[in-house]
Order: sequence, then structure tokens, then C-alpha cells
Amino acid sequence: MTPFKTLQIPKAQRYWIRQARVPICFLPGGPKTVLDPDGTTLVDILVDNHLIAAIEPAGTTAPTDLPAIDLESRHVWPTLIDMHAHLDKGHIVTRSENPDGSFAGALQSTADDRARHWTAEDTKRRMEFGLRCAYVHGVAAIRTHLDSPEPGLARRSWAVFREARAEWADRILVQAVALVPIDAFRTPYGEELADLVADSGGILGGVTRAAGGVHGELLDDIDPLIDTILRLASERGLDVDLHVDESGDPAATALAHVAAAVLRNRFKGRVVCGHCCSLAVQPEEKISRTLDLCAEAGIAVVTLPTVNLYLQDRCGERTPRWRGVAPVHEMRRRGIPVAIAGDNCRDPFHAYGDHDMVDTFRQAVRILHLDHPFGDAPVMAGPVPQAIIRAGQLGTIAKGGPARLILFNARTLNELICRPQSDRLVIDRGRRVFAELPDYGELDGD
Repeated sequence: MTPFKTLQIPKAQRYWIRQARVPICFLPGGPKTVLDPDGTTLVDILVDNHLIAAIEPAGTTAPTDLPAIDLESRHVWPTLIDMHAHLDKGHIVTRSENPDGSFAGALQSTADDRARHWTAEDTKRRMEFGLRCAYVHGVAAIRTHLDSPEPGLARRSWAVFREARAEWADRILVQAVALVPIDAFRTPYGEELADLVADSGGILGGVTRAAGGVHGELLDDIDPLIDTILRLASERGLDVDLHVDESGDPAATALAHVAAAVLRNRFKGRVVCGHCCSLAVQPEEKISRTLDLCAEAGIAVVTLPTVNLYLQDRCGERTPRWRGVAPVHEMRRRGIPVAIAGDNCRDPFHAYGDHDMVDTFRQAVRILHLDHPFGDAPVMAGPVPQAIIRAGQLGTIAKGGPARLILFNARTLNELICRPQSDRLVIDRGRRVFAELPDYGELDGD
């Protein structure tokens, strides 16, 4: 077998990638023959400049004089989609650590860091650092939440986002969501923020808890507050993306209220609920009723397994008793779209990470038991988030779609998951990405 490290991506505008093993969930309308137990198939892929010109069953195309590389049954994936991140607060952990690793501690540490450091220059430097990491790892699209608790910070952070979105438009699709405690929508600021989001081409969002509080017993006016968010979004033609029930407190039951509000308001936009952790500690009958309501309302869910595993059920020196993640299998059985995403990176909410969706997927398989068999689990990092965030053909391998691919030295999903894949080859618009991960020293400053 040809050593992976010797593979050379052709510099020609047109070339073949032969004997590529691809999970069929990444191939909308493509060949689906010679399936293996992992749900993958072998194909030959014709790259034509920045697009994929053809996808054929491996070995069925006539010989040509075009350059080619033979992957000898190694995996090829599309570049992936991270639809829930926090680029504005990323990489602050070394200057503002969470003293006890708790959710409340993360809130306070982040608030303190915002007050001391979040100039436009500081935010731009850290957002740029995160985007560079993601690009090298093979991420095609990122949706980031932007802390927007007060007008001055919101205007500054959204301006930085608009600048970064423009600068990265040819490499990563960047979207942004307003992140504000839901009680902000009791005030005129809620409408002001919705206008800022609309003017910035963003998504209206919020978190289903009060300012300074944690997810638990619901606010008395949770229903009119959700109605207000949906009204403001509807008036401006915006989608909605909410942080919901990020705790292990069974009293945190906002998810059912969001679904009921979508139905009550006949909201036509897309609604995403992130986290939904507390649902897993509620009685089975309540879980079923809530998920049936979510399915009826067309709610999409994004699960953040690495961060919730890290943050939830921290109680001093006691060992955590649960994984902190939503009941994903039950959601998927009902046809609820569920995506996997990375969430926080090196900040008080999660001290680790590198904006690497391959790593996030590998960990999700273990945390959520997305195996035996793997089935279509990879769809949760590509086609599902693609559809949720309206990302065109990103996250798939399709004829006429972008030639944005990840080549792995792995012949099976087991091999792919067992090693970190740090030797992966990333192709962007038909060309190998030679950019390197940025050095942490670039973040040194105030």
C-alpha cells in the first residue's frame, strides 16, 4: 500500500481521486454501490478546478491521460460544518480561567474578561485565530454566537464579525447569532438588537435564562418572551437559534415551551435549539412528549457533546454522574434534525478544543454511542448542519459542488476514529491547503 505521507495532490486543474472510500450520507444523488458495514462506498472523483465534475463507482471510468491519485480505499470526506461556536470568547482561558469549572463560574469569568479585554482589536485577533485553526483542520462553515448583552459591546462585536465574514468569504462561510439572556426581550433593547442582527445578515438568538442566572426553574414570563423573539424575527425575516436548558436541573424545561411557541405563532423561519441537556434527566414520558412536540414544530437541535461533558455535573470533588448531553438517539428516531458542533474553545466554558470538527465527531461517537453500527452518524457533521444553516452544497460531495475535501489515512471508520488524523490532507477548491495551525504566541497581548 502506498504510504499516505507520500501522496501528492496534483497541481493540474483537472485530476482524478481514485478508489476513495466515502460514507454514502455525504453523497447526495451519488453512486451508492459496494456498501460496506460502515455504510461507505468506493468512488472515483473528478476534480475540475474548484468544482467536482464527476463521481463514479470506483474502477468504472475509462482510462484517461488526466493526472490521478489512488487512495487505495482510504476515506474521503467533505470539509465539515461547525454550526455552533463562540469565536468571540475563544482562547481566553489562559487569562481568565474558570475557578471551579462550573457553569456559574464560566459566566462570571467571561463577564470579567469582557469588561477588561474585549476591544475590537482583541476580539478580531481571537476570532481570526479560531478561523485559521478551523480552516487548517478542514471546516467549511462556522456559525458563531456573539455575546450581545448591551448595545456598545453588540455593535463592536457585530462589526468585527462583518469584517471577518467578508475577509473569509472565499474560504469559510461565517454566520453569526445574537447571544443575550432572554429577559433582554422585556426591554426596548430586544428590538434594537433584532435590527442590528437584521442589518448584519445574522440570526436572532438568545439563551433561555435570565441575565446572570443559570438554566433551571423557568422565568414566569418565558412564553411571552419567546413569543417576542419569534415576532421580532418574523418581522425581519430572520431565523432563530437559541441556547436551551443547558443544565442537569429537571426544572429546566424551556425546550417544550420553544416548540409550543413555534406552533402557536406559526413561525415560518428555522428554529434551532442548542444543548437541551436537562431533557436527559427528565422522566421518560416527559421526554417523549417534548420530543413529539419538537418534531411537530420542526425544531432542529444541535448537540455539543464535548463541552457539555466537560461542564455539566461538576460538583467539587464528586465524580460526575452523567454525560451532560441531550437524548440524541430519541430525537433522530423521530426525524428531528440533529447536528454535532464544537461549541466553546479554550474559554471558561470549555478549557480545551481547537475548532476541529473531525476531533469533535470522533469524541461524539464515544460520548453519544454513535456506533455498533456507525450507520449515518457522519451526516451530523455535514449534510444535517448544512441544511439547518442553509449552507448550499458545503458538507457534501456532489457533482457540481465545491471541491472541498478531507483525505484521511484510514480505510474504515474504526481506523478514522481511533487516531487523531493529524496527517489528514485538506483540499480547498481543488487545491491542497498548505496553511499551518497558528502559534499560540500570536494571542499574547493584554
